[in-house]
Amino acid sequence: MIKRHLNRRYPLDLDAWKSLKDHYRDDLKNKTIASLFKCERNRSSKLCLEVGELKLDYSKNLLNHQTINLFSELAKEAQINESIEGMFSGECINTSEKRPALHVALRSKLSDQIALNTKDVDEIWSTQNRMEHFITSLHSGAISGYTGKNIINVVNIGIGGSDLGPSMAVFALRDYWVEGMKYHSVSNGDGVELQDLLSELELEETIFIIASKSFSTKETVHNAELARSVMEERYGPRSIKHHFVGISNNEVAMHEFGIQVDYRFKIADWVGGRFSICSAISLSLACIIGMQNFKKLLEGARRMDMHFRQAPFSENMPMMLALIAVFNSNIIGAHSQAILSYSSRLKLLTPYLQQLHMESLGKSTRIDGSDVCLETGNVIWGGSASDGQHSFYQLLHQGKQTIPVDFILPILSSSKKDNTYNQANCLAQSEALMDGFISKEKEQMHNGNRPSNTIIFDQISPVALGQLIALYEHKVFVQGVIYGINPFDQFGVELGKKMASSLTKIIENEESYKGKNLSTKNLIRLVRASNNKD
Repeated sequence: MIKRHLNRRYPLDLDAWKSLKDHYRDDLKNKTIASLFKCERNRSSKLCLEVGELKLDYSKNLLNHQTINLFSELAKEAQINESIEGMFSGECINTSEKRPALHVALRSKLSDQIALNTKDVDEIWSTQNRMEHFITSLHSGAISGYTGKNIINVVNIGIGGSDLGPSMAVFALRDYWVEGMKYHSVSNGDGVELQDLLSELELEETIFIIASKSFSTKETVHNAELARSVMEERYGPRSIKHHFVGISNNEVAMHEFGIQVDYRFKIADWVGGRFSICSAISLSLACIIGMQNFKKLLEGARRMDMHFRQAPFSENMPMMLALIAVFNSNIIGAHSQAILSYSSRLKLLTPYLQQLHMESLGKSTRIDGSDVCLETGNVIWGGSASDGQHSFYQLLHQGKQTIPVDFILPILSSSKKDNTYNQANCLAQSEALMDGFISKEKEQMHNGNRPSNTIIFDQISPVALGQLIALYEHKVFVQGVIYGINPFDQFGVELGKKMASSLTKIIENEESYKGKNLSTKNLIRLVRASNNKD
């Protein structure tokens, strides 16, 4: 991540990498995870880490203490600590876009002295103060709709990190909602999602928060303009300043849209969308759970930040998760990972983490411009673990491929009903994946030896959720450093969007298709034919 020369075969040329491969071949490949428990006394307690609210049990992985020692050597040779300091000090670690990646500054205290000389860092706390003032005024009724009615509906209009982060956290923290407040989100660009929502809402009681760093994302702008046209049609153009809020780095675009100055919130250029949950992008979240609870989420993330920066490798939870993922993917050969949450409140956590991992690590070019020579991002999937037990768990248990799993278990449920069965399911599934099941009937055989991590915490609170978010952010960062890639750009996302802009005019018959892709040419013909039927 830091600027340095990478050998052609980095990281495969590192001594620790070679030793890890030899170690796996000679010491682990023909063993089972269950056999390691028999050889190592107190394995389960030794291979367990605790940070704040979170406890990580990583003992159900095909590794031993020699593996962990080699992990530590790999971290040293890959200069992980130097890269961490580079991020916290504000170096331009987003090398392709020539800017820092300072999501850690968003939840820092001034006394942490994180990149204070970097542009826009000094505005973090004033922005939070403005958010607090806005939210307090909203809840008290000082901020109201055009007709004077109190605002109770908050509609977040965004996509990607501007939707997945706030929406995930809003539903995770349902027990912390301010009484009377209601949350809605719109991300799909087809307009149908928003039209359906507008038919259900009292517009006089609704505020639309347009969350877009550039304020030019097509889906977001389209939905925002549709909402504005409906509001203008109903109450006239003067109503816009009462019902629309903007979160962006594009002050001019917010002004041109009609958003009043007090309703504009800035997001710094160095905040990537999938790392933006601790920024003003989460204004909608803060409106729903209150600013004090949002600050607790920031406190939780900061706790994990400080741990990540200061803890030695053997105690460092994000580093350990990252090295296990690298080992499972590139040495053992797993090509996907499931993240499974035993709580309906966390139903959006996997999609959120899917973007974080796959947009960050889905790269084939290193920071020096050369091709990577190993697997970087693998497929992240999963979701609600209870539902999954009756669908995709079959593949986890008896499929031919090995798929590592992260089980996430909040111990206490907000439901007054007993949560014991849910807890038992989580523990049973991880045990069954590891131990398997021997049967005379071949179709009932479970081979076992399938790795998993289990992350447990007492309950889904703002503090615990902040720690969980930062844990995975730093995990992804460490993986990026080891792979020698930049996890903060996303040019793979941009190409399709650029092509879509030109194809829009072609589909609408404003231009002719000059491309050479015969499939696209035929599909344009079919789409036009369907459009003409209307």
